[in-house]
Order: sequence, then C-alpha cells, then structure tokens
Amino acid sequence: MDGGSQQTRPRTDNPRPGEGDAKTHPGDEMPRDDKDGNGQEGDNADAPKKPPMSRGRKLLYWLIGLILAGVAITAAVIYWLDARHYENTDDAFVDGNQSQVASQVSGRMTELLVVDNQHVDAGQPLLTIDPRDFQVRLEQAQAQRASAIAQAAQARAELFVQRATVEQQNAQVHVAEADLQQAQQDLARYRGINPAAITRQQLDQSTATTKSAVARLEAAKQAGLGSQAQLVVQQTKIDAADAAARQSAADVRNAELQLSYTLVVAPQAGKVTRRTVNLGNYVTPGQALLAIVPDDLWVTANFKETQLNLIRPGQPVQITLDAFPDAKLQGHVDSLQRGTGSVFSTLPAENATGNYVKVVQRLPVKIVFDGDDWRKLPLAPGLSVSPRVTVR
Repeated sequence: MDGGSQQTRPRTDNPRPGEGDAKTHPGDEMPRDDKDGNGQEGDNADAPKKPPMSRGRKLLYWLIGLILAGVAITAAVIYWLDARHYENTDDAFVDGNQSQVASQVSGRMTELLVVDNQHVDAGQPLLTIDPRDFQVRLEQAQAQRASAIAQAAQARAELFVQRATVEQQNAQVHVAEADLQQAQQDLARYRGINPAAITRQQLDQSTATTKSAVARLEAAKQAGLGSQAQLVVQQTKIDAADAAARQSAADVRNAELQLSYTLVVAPQAGKVTRRTVNLGNYVTPGQALLAIVPDDLWVTANFKETQLNLIRPGQPVQITLDAFPDAKLQGHVDSLQRGTGSVFSTLPAENATGNYVKVVQRLPVKIVFDGDDWRKLPLAPGLSVSPRVTVR
C-alpha cells in the first residue's frame, strides 16, 4: 500500500431493508417523527405527507363558522323577543267541582241504577234505598193530620154554639132590664099615691119585685160576661187546633221529604265515579256513595309570583295537555285567586317564628276553555296541562 493514497473497498455487506429501493440525496433528508411510543418507526413511516390546508379553505371554514354563530345568535334573540310576551308553567292541571253524593237517610240499598263512568243528567236517579219504613211513617203523619183537621173543625163548630149562647145571655139581660124598669115604675106609682089608697103589703111586694128585678139583671149581666169569656176560650181552642193541624201538615211534608230521600238523584250533570256502594249495603246518613265529575271543567295554573306582573283577566291562553299532546286548546284567564296556595294549606307558614327563608310563592290562576273543542276530549280533573298566557 501507498502511504499517500487509500483504496476504497467495495461494500459487500447486505443493505438494510428499504435502503436499496430508493435513492437519497443529501438535500432531501428530513427528520422523521413517525415513531411509536417506544421510539421505533410506525407502520406508516413511508406514507406520503398531507399537503398543508390552503388559505382559501381556511377562510371558507371561518366563514361557515361565523354564519352558523350568527344564525344561532339571531335565533336566540328572536326566541327571547318572542318569549318575553308569554308566561307559561308546568304546575297546572284540569280542575272541576266534584260532587260527593251521600245518603240523607238510613236503610238498605235495593236498586243501583247507574254504572261506573256513566254520564248522567241533573236530577237523574242514581240508586234506591228501601222506602217501606218511610211510607209507613208518611201514612201515620197523614192520619194525624186528618185528626187535627177534624179537631179544628169541631172547635169552630163549638165556637158558633158559644156565640149563640152569648146572644141568648144578651137577650136575657135585656129582659131583666125591662123587668127592672117595670118594677121601678110600679114602685114609683105606689109611692106617689095616697098611702091610704094601698095596703102595706102591696108596697112591700112592689119593693121586693124591684129588688128581684135588679138581682136578675145583675145575674143576666154576669152570665153574659161568662159567655163572653167562654167565647174567648173557644177561640183559643180553635187556635190550638189550627196549630196542631199545621204541625200535622209539617209532619206529613217531613215524611214525604224523608221518603223522597230514598231515591238518590244526581245533583248536576256529569260522569259517575268513585262508587263505593253495592246492592244490599246498609247506608247511613252522610255516608259517601259515589262522586259526580261535572261537565264544566277549567284549568288551575299555579304561576310563580314573579310571573304575575303582566297576567290579567281576559288574556288569551294556549293550553297543551300531556295526555293529548297533539291537541292545542284555546282559553282565557278568568281570575286570580286572592291568596297563595300556602295560605290555604292545612299547616300555613308561620313566618313570624323561627328562622325565615324566602321561598317563591305560587298563586292559582283560573283559566277557562274557549269554544267546545275541549268537550270532544275525555278530560278529567287532575290531568296535567301546560298553559301559555299571552301577556303582550
């Protein structure tokens, strides 16, 4: 070997995999960052690189994002501008005046004339209680009334007799007065003539006759006064007989009323529900037999007190029912209750005692349905609704 030159040996070792497939140039080498977590090259180490996003595409994406944001903001503003003209609540339900039908007399039920959920009209018979005891009481009262009427008629007849007696006594007084006048005249004549012309016996007899006439007149007057007193007594008897007749008539009406209670009728139109009695049951006064759900219903909506600023009677309301979501009913605000729900609760709040925590109160608002569309739906008290009041 020469010291000034070196010979290059040909490379005889095997090339690494992939090294002989492509030529590399000094300016083309770039750092490789496609390594896995262990510092080794990944499977796509030789995959072609994605070209960078163009400026025009970036601007397009930014434009689309701005448009979507603008649409969202516009929709939110429109919703707010529209929603501020409405007040709604989920705390609302269908309401109505349910009638609890109870018995007014005691007895055994013999007839049931309706079935559950049947529609009835006002005054329609619902059930019958055994009426036989009440029919007997009515007949007894009618008999007592007839007896009282007869006694009153007898008292009036006796009054006519007593009046005739009074007239007779008055006539006797007149006779006694005439006899006394005649006797006084005879006595005056006897005393006016010469004593020698009459006997002492005649004078004494005339004097005695006069005194007797005075006594008879006094007796006749006293008898007349007695007859007048009997007349007053008889009139009192008539008044008592009339009172007894009126009492008997009242007893008859009461018996008729009690008998009418054996036929229980519907107090108003509606549907039968909550029937708790069956044939053969013995019922007592005040016992609940069934309930009538009326045909007239409305909505009671419990709005928060912070929502009541713009709610007024007469405002239109759109009503959505949970049971019938496709039905959109119309109504209007009828009235606002004068008192929150907590005021009329069984245990009202005592804010003057203990620690006070302010809680937003709710006030019941009555909403009445408009039109007859709601009558086509099987509405029932207690169904949940969502009213939306237009307050603009």
